Amino acid sequence: MAKHGLASITTTPQTPRSTNDGLHKLARSYALKLLAAAGITVNGTQPWDIQVHDERLYLRCLLHGSLGLGEAYMDGWWDCEAIDECIRRLLSVQAPQTIGWLARIPLWFDSRFINRQRGKGAFVIGEHHYDIGNDLYEAMLDRRMIYSCAYWDSGARTLDEAQEAKLDLIARKLDLQPGLRVLDIGCGWGGTAQYLAERYGVHVVGITVSKEQAALASERCRGLPVEIRLEDYRQTRGTFDRIISVGMFEHVGYRNYRTFMQVARRCLADDGLLLLHTIGTNVAYQGRDAWIERYIFPNSMLPSPRLLTAAFEGLFVLEDWHNFGINYVTTLKAWHANFERAWPQLSARYNERFYRMWRLYLLMSAGSFMARASQLWQLVLSPRGVAGGYRSVR
Repeated sequence: MAKHGLASITTTPQTPRSTNDGLHKLARSYALKLLAAAGITVNGTQPWDIQVHDERLYLRCLLHGSLGLGEAYMDGWWDCEAIDECIRRLLSVQAPQTIGWLARIPLWFDSRFINRQRGKGAFVIGEHHYDIGNDLYEAMLDRRMIYSCAYWDSGARTLDEAQEAKLDLIARKLDLQPGLRVLDIGCGWGGTAQYLAERYGVHVVGITVSKEQAALASERCRGLPVEIRLEDYRQTRGTFDRIISVGMFEHVGYRNYRTFMQVARRCLADDGLLLLHTIGTNVAYQGRDAWIERYIFPNSMLPSPRLLTAAFEGLFVLEDWHNFGINYVTTLKAWHANFERAWPQLSARYNERFYRMWRLYLLMSAGSFMARASQLWQLVLSPRGVAGGYRSVR
């Protein structure tokens, strides 16, 4: 059986090269100054120092930004023991904004003028990311396979405990009562629907654009008042007392934010509540990260506060906005630890290049949350405002 990944690019570190080419020298000089400003030393002894195996790395990063950096790591051109801390330091000096800006222009125009999350495009993320193999996610995630930020502020000591604390937090924020009808937009592998049906006695309709998720979620929730559908949120019909969307809004695309909110409003009872759980960014940005776009989450982007509020203005009342993004650092490190432990078994199906890609994805993401460049928000919205006021739950 062929291993998952693009085996055409080697992961064997190449022999260090030197060159007299002026452009390479200029790129190296610029990179060293940028790294020094971040407290990173090339071939240094600190865990966050990078070990360079190919001198072409500097020009590749200068020209192609995150795509060059990520592909160079996958190709074995550099290594780092503490990638998360390395990324945190680079973000602290705004390194991503100073390199590879030419490579970002096509993605900016694409995001600005093309709606890639519409129609069949809505299912691309399911095929590319969530359908790559349930064995990977079963090994990496908690026992319920919840693929979103856990709630460690609850005092949880394990990933299982922290994810259940997050699910319980959601249930309490929505004041779930037996018999309520709940729509789960982006239901994943069914762990949330299963938990809410078992613990709170609600009826759940879960939707996903991933065939693998839909199949496993249906199996997981067999015998419970849960219906799993393979469909895009725009196709959903019916009226629900509560709506939740956990870790799905990142795939909606800013051109569809208003449509998402309109669909939610159409499907939500007048006295209902909507809980939106999403990663967010500090500044409205209409482009996409080139490496993440190509290898991890195609057609995805993070919302900003301004874009979010504009999307639901006139449709919902904002009842609560909770930021616990720092909890994602611990969550991602737990996922990474599980991934590393499981790699000897996973390596039979996934190649070495995939290993480096996935490791970089998890630790780079942790570094972004450490730097507070990425956030994790839970918003509670109501159609007409909760009578007497909404009481925040933490």
